[in-house]
Amino acid sequence: MNKKYIVRLSKSERSFLRAMVRKGKAAAYKIKHANILLTVDANGPDWSDEETAEAFGCHPNTVRNVRQRLVEQGFESALDRRKQTRPSREKIFDGKKEARLIATSCSEPPTGHAAWTLELLSNRMIELRIVETVSASTVGRTLKKTNCSRIVENVG
Repeated sequence: MNKKYIVRLSKSERSFLRAMVRKGKAAAYKIKHANILLTVDANGPDWSDEETAEAFGCHPNTVRNVRQRLVEQGFESALDRRKQTRPSREKIFDGKKEARLIATSCSEPPTGHAAWTLELLSNRMIELRIVETVSASTVGRTLKKTNCSRIVENVG
């Protein structure tokens, strides 16, 4: 099979990778990527993607992706994981929704309550149709980023 991305490591890169693998102090994926680069090096063993994947217990696409990142983006990028282009989950509170949450948390609590709880705030956000669903912990994390304090100072 023709290899689209040919890996040619310099002496210093090869010695750096060998030292990383020998020490074993890096993240497991970095050590795996280092081993992959060392075995697919055209100036070294020059294994195929399938042989390398079999040897290190990964998918051949992983080997191809590491090769491609080395050639296109450089040495450091090949050792690291691929960065996400967009987050796995969209944020529940954007700027406007977060502002509404803060304004609500700083307002008077509902009758019968001394202060807003995270549960009350999450329920109110759903009632006002600001968000479809939200957990109390998400509300807490969002409020933690602000200076708005929900704690009643004079409890009694």
